[in-house]
Amino acid sequence: MSARLRFGIVGTGMMGVEHITSLALSPEVAVTAIVDPTPSSLDWARDALGDRAAGVAAYRTVAEMVREGKLDGVIIASPNHTHHDVLQPLLGTGLHILCEKPLCSSLGDAARVADAATGHKGVFWVGMEYRYMPPVGRFVEQVHGGRVGRLVMLSMREHRFPFLTKVGDWNRFSRNTGGTMVEKCCHFFDLMRLTVGAEAVRVYCSGAMDVNHLDERYGGETPDIIDNSYTVVDFANGVRALLDLSMFAEGAQEQEEIVAVGDQARLDVTIPRGDLVYSPRDAFRRPERVERTHVAVDGAALAAGSHHGATYFQHRAFLDAILNGAPVAVSAEDGYRAVEIGAAAELSARERRAVDLAELRR
Repeated sequence: MSARLRFGIVGTGMMGVEHITSLALSPEVAVTAIVDPTPSSLDWARDALGDRAAGVAAYRTVAEMVREGKLDGVIIASPNHTHHDVLQPLLGTGLHILCEKPLCSSLGDAARVADAATGHKGVFWVGMEYRYMPPVGRFVEQVHGGRVGRLVMLSMREHRFPFLTKVGDWNRFSRNTGGTMVEKCCHFFDLMRLTVGAEAVRVYCSGAMDVNHLDERYGGETPDIIDNSYTVVDFANGVRALLDLSMFAEGAQEQEEIVAVGDQARLDVTIPRGDLVYSPRDAFRRPERVERTHVAVDGAALAAGSHHGATYFQHRAFLDAILNGAPVAVSAEDGYRAVEIGAAAELSARERRAVDLAELRR
């Protein structure tokens, strides 16, 4: 199939390159433009494009790219604090937009973008890859299908490596990222909303920077990003959820573990193993009733990125919305709501109190 959609990639660091390598698996798309003010990042993109790089235009700004008028869609993978300004020349153009998480680094900017996106003529999609890890998708389907009965508790654990080094060290400061609970954890707060099927009403977060980055200095400044936390989120339908985060646990065999407990059963999923474990309440006395299922993931999708194949599968859903009119699964409003919970968690950790979402809601 010849390419039907021409895409530009804004921000060609690690995540931008993952989009490039994953898009290469979708014959409906050709990357025709890349945007980044950092020459080394543009070089990473050209390396990822390989033989296809010869026909790709490089720009320093989004405005320059838009003026050329030779695109159908744009993927934004630039640093968090740039998203609001990057989106300004794109909103209202009719271009299809996939904006990486978080939608914006501040709640005010996220609200303005979400409001503006309601009038955008193209598809507007927020990049929430964790939804599209195949084992996690199967987990959510089973919870929604009633496998655990009435959902009561949802817990998520991410024990992983510290934040990687980024160009200009932008991810070491909350003013750029929105804080760890926005930058990293909006993925999990989005998954909570998706799984629970309700909006958050109250957040309590206990977290701090206790291990990582303590001896680092950038222009005389010390980083201020949370590296471990427990966050409890109460939802309007009575379900409560917990996020357990450690950014100094790179030895963990499973980076993500998610558990749903209902009034009839428990369901677990683990990444990267990709196993689902179903345990009905009577499995304590009848362990033979425990069911273990492995969810396989396409090898090419796995090799194209570092999110368990999710970037590729998210692209397929995004393209389905563009080409076939399928519903937008992750809207700008969804992106705003995830930032909202993250911002509440950051405030809670700083002020050591529970935060009602009504305090922040626009």
